[in-house]
Amino acid sequence: MPRIPSRSAWASARICQFSSSTPSHKAFSFSLKPVGLEEPSSGQPLRMLMFGKPGAGKGTLSTRLTQKYDINFISTGDILRHEIAERTEIGNVVEEIVAKGGLLPDDIMIRMISGKLDMLTDKHWILDGFPRTLGQGELLDTHLRSTGQPLSLIINLDVPDEVILDRISDRWVHVPSGRVYNLSYNRPKVEGRDDLTGEPLTKRPDDNPEIFARRLKKFYESTSPLITYFTSRASPSTKLVTLSGKTSDEIWPKLEEVVDTFLIRPRTEARVETREREREKSLRGTIGLNIPPDRNRHFTKKPSV
Repeated sequence: MPRIPSRSAWASARICQFSSSTPSHKAFSFSLKPVGLEEPSSGQPLRMLMFGKPGAGKGTLSTRLTQKYDINFISTGDILRHEIAERTEIGNVVEEIVAKGGLLPDDIMIRMISGKLDMLTDKHWILDGFPRTLGQGELLDTHLRSTGQPLSLIINLDVPDEVILDRISDRWVHVPSGRVYNLSYNRPKVEGRDDLTGEPLTKRPDDNPEIFARRLKKFYESTSPLITYFTSRASPSTKLVTLSGKTSDEIWPKLEEVVDTFLIRPRTEARVETREREREKSLRGTIGLNIPPDRNRHFTKKPSV
């Protein structure tokens, strides 16, 4: 059974490894009015990007948004896998490049992503995993503006580096299911074991101070120019908001407050409306036959012998 290191062991590792390799960056943020002063967004669709350091909680917060609101979650990874699985022309190109270990050119990425976004005109969406570079950001911004669908919200999550390091250092995973445990706030019932299967928990290979420092350095190098670009070139209808906090639970109410200005229906309400539309469509089909439902069932009944 894997033994979970004590917090003191992790602390000593963090002090000697993280302090020596972490770049000295100050947190950057948008220059904006504080959260809470936003006015309703006149019913315009939510077209959203979320920036944040590795481990800042982007995935957790995006999941909460799509569970609560009628918002489409657009994952670049899902788009790539779909194109490859469907054997599309662009999917074949992508598969060949990936098989050789190459990086996908920006023009291919924007073709796939823009194709998906163009299908969601006047729909609410969050784009995950893109853009990652200034060049990609410029391409995306140009395309959305040219189609009259500019970004309406850009969120920057500001979580202290040391908080994220504590979080990933305390994180253990059950690989087969993807269940995540944390020694600080979500401990397994039995040390080192998954709650449901009893199978061993493991550490992710990149959940250590040295790798985190490299990922953090890369984040600052690639994301800082992106935020600068969107700050200086944002459409007048685009809100740019920095949300600060130490945990997703602390940031979530602030994010809700911003998203609520877009007057988006709750997810449950959208599901009810979809079921009602399907029911009405079914009823219209029955009426089109000019046969009442009960009589229709009697008509198909076999005659008695």
